[in-house]
Amino acid sequence: MIISSDEIIERVNSGNLTLEPYSEGSQQPASYDLRAGEDYILKKGECTLVHSMEKVGLPADLAATLMCRSSFGRRGVLIGGGYVDPGFRGNLTLCLVNMGPDDVPLTTGERCVQIIMHEVRDGKVLYDGRYQDSEGSVEARN
Repeated sequence: MIISSDEIIERVNSGNLTLEPYSEGSQQPASYDLRAGEDYILKKGECTLVHSMEKVGLPADLAATLMCRSSFGRRGVLIGGGYVDPGFRGNLTLCLVNMGPDDVPLTTGERCVQIIMHEVRDGKVLYDGRYQDSEGSVEARN
């Protein structure tokens, strides 16, 4: 089940979910728009690692899917990857691929990717991988 804006807000306010800094303008009916952590140029034909402004922290009963906002999709920007396990903490590294005909500027604080949170039933195992507590954009780690 996808959680609603009311539940996202309730969880953020109670400390059960981290979206820091939270922005009311990023809250959607059943998702939250993550913002770019700095200025980037999404060059045509290239993958750019963009970090979210928000630090995200998911509890054991939530996982998340990432999707590009449609305004970027209309310009040919796609996201690679896009799943966040329960227990993840840190900035998210967003792998944005520009398949459009032009470079696409992305400014600090611009809403670029939607995070859609899903309920995990009987979630007991938390993410504890190599990207835990990420800060900024993180290259692939072996």
